[in-house]
Amino acid sequence: MKQHIAHIALLVRDYDEAIEFYVKKLKFALVEDTSLTETKRWVLIAPQGSNGCKLLLAKAVGSEQLAQVGRQSGGRVFLFLHTDNFHRDYENLIKHNVNIVRPPSTETYGTVAVFSDLYGNLWDLIEQSTSAQK
Repeated sequence: MKQHIAHIALLVRDYDEAIEFYVKKLKFALVEDTSLTETKRWVLIAPQGSNGCKLLLAKAVGSEQLAQVGRQSGGRVFLFLHTDNFHRDYENLIKHNVNIVRPPSTETYGTVAVFSDLYGNLWDLIEQSTSAQK
């Protein structure tokens, strides 16, 4: 048996503002942006160089979904962005005024900082230590 997670749905208020943030500020690739109806699009984004799981930007519809935008993980870190160059990517966050929730620290598994996206979802930016990569 072979399985993998292809996409994770991320609730957003607006497709274009989310694309602007993730593509321009986080430097993600816009993999696909296809209109499905007048109000619904299939928008996939992924970190540069990634060939794994992609984020599906899902526009929230109705008050229940809108209330969950930015709160999909109940205030815990939701997504973990691994990098091959922590300092390059951390400086990019600073340059684009991305909200840093916890400054960089060195842990047994690597260097990590916590930031929030435009909706308040928490992310770990991690460069794994060489011992943690084994």
